[in-house]
Amino acid sequence: MRLHLLAVGKLKEPSWRERAEEYAKRLKPYATLDITEIRDADAEREGERLLKALAKDRSRVFALAEEGKCRPSADLAQSLDELRQHSQDATFIIGGAYGLSPAVKARADTLLSLSPMTFTHEMARVVLLEQLYRAFTILAGTGYHH
Repeated sequence: MRLHLLAVGKLKEPSWRERAEEYAKRLKPYATLDITEIRDADAEREGERLLKALAKDRSRVFALAEEGKCRPSADLAQSLDELRQHSQDATFIIGGAYGLSPAVKARADTLLSLSPMTFTHEMARVVLLEQLYRAFTILAGTGYHH
């Protein structure tokens, strides 16, 4: 299975970059992960860049948004398993400081929330990667998730 992460902004702080790289490495046995960083700007320009990156994307698109649904890790695992069974890939979108444009939210198949609280895009990326890793370990039946 291929996972694509479209993220506004770069991980400039070494500690965030190291954590993200660690979870990306842990995901390798379960899925191929591609990360595309979109240059930050205002929400409208970021939205245009995200939509351009999604133009040829045929995967299921999950956009992280504050109005999205908070789901337990096991539900995310089930969604990924269903996609995997149908040989479908998943794309996850993380917006910048101004959130996602309405056009990007409309393009998404699912609006997903990591928490009712607001996170920096760096923190959101690390939490999302950890949750993706957790979802695959749930499916694999490892001891990571208990």
